[in-house]
Amino acid sequence: MKTVLIEENKPQYKANLHCHSVLSDGRLTPEQLKEVYKAHGYSVLAITDHERTCDHSALSDPGFLMLTGYEMYIRPGNRYDEFGQEIHMNLFARDPHNVGMINYNPDVARYTPPEEKERVTLLGRQEPRQYSAGYINRTIETAKQNGYIVAYNHPYWSHEDIRDVISYRGFFSMEMCNYSSWVENLLEYNGQLYDELLREGVRIACHSADDNHNHAPFDSPRNDSFGGFTFILAEELNYDSVFRALEEQRFYSSMGPEILSLTVDGNTVRVKTSPVNRIFMYCGRKSPRMVLSEDGSDVTEAEFKIPERADHFRISAVDSRMRFADTRGYFRDEWS
Repeated sequence: MKTVLIEENKPQYKANLHCHSVLSDGRLTPEQLKEVYKAHGYSVLAITDHERTCDHSALSDPGFLMLTGYEMYIRPGNRYDEFGQEIHMNLFARDPHNVGMINYNPDVARYTPPEEKERVTLLGRQEPRQYSAGYINRTIETAKQNGYIVAYNHPYWSHEDIRDVISYRGFFSMEMCNYSSWVENLLEYNGQLYDELLREGVRIACHSADDNHNHAPFDSPRNDSFGGFTFILAEELNYDSVFRALEEQRFYSSMGPEILSLTVDGNTVRVKTSPVNRIFMYCGRKSPRMVLSEDGSDVTEAEFKIPERADHFRISAVDSRMRFADTRGYFRDEWS
């Protein structure tokens, strides 16, 4: 039986799901961010300011959608330590007008004016923040119960222990590439971590995002915009359809290449991409399957056989500039 995972010639809406404005530590206004991303071919933008959520849906138009969300962090003692561990999470609201906050702590909301702190809508169980897997999992569950889906941000930057990361439950996706961190360290591409999670049976998707603050001009090599993004496979460009696609993990991560179609027929995977240098199928083997052209020209199609022992697979396409596009991991019960 043939299973279509990415359907050819269907809409793919380009999105940045992590972005900061002047409402926290970014340099551009929400209006400026909307205009510059629209001008660069994006269809979806989530402004996720630090510990401050705002409804930007009034900026949406028929060709561009603003998602409501914010970035939450949990640190030992609520203090930043450049050598220490912490976790950042993006919360995206099912209702665009939902600006309530989970486990709100006014002491860490340093970008929120005092008068706004007094009007914050508190959602769910309120308890002191703790940097522990148990507290983080309770926070994710509380967020989901109150109309949010939760993403795991910049794993490399966060310095977390892999044993803790594997114990987290409820994230719908993790950042494969956080472009702002990538610009700083060239290490915030998290394919290895993602494969470890899949091997542990964690059913989490992957996406990429800019996490842009725009402290450097657009023509600077330090600029953190337009380098990590997500193609959302929604039926229509409206809030309900896009949110449902995110919730159902119908999207893929990219730093440049596009994945145009992906099917499974029996144990055969077929994929079509934009022109790339090579295409991989990762499935838990020490050596992944790979297709490339022997003469160095681009490839746009690949076919792979899924080993009988593999319980999942994912596709990664890489262009000559070492920019990756990555599907989420698909488990055997999704295609067999």
